[in-house]
Amino acid sequence: MADDFSFEIIKNIGQISEGKGGWNLELNLVSWGGRPAKFDIRSWSSDHQKMGKGVTLNKDEIKSLKALLAELKEDEAD
Repeated sequence: MADDFSFEIIKNIGQISEGKGGWNLELNLVSWGGRPAKFDIRSWSSDHQKMGKGVTLNKDEIKSLKALLAELKEDEAD
């Protein structure tokens, strides 16, 4: 059985897309288990009580992702 865990959305940075049934893919700063907040991309229910699988990135990783996205050519995203 999985251990209980806690989380706190420190800052909602923005919604990436709207999903079915009120679930939205979001970029947030989230503190997991009371640890320092990290950037987090995942689907959340409208009340932020349930979540889907996601990815959590530290400050250096989000900077690297930002640089990669800036270099992405529009035709590569199709």
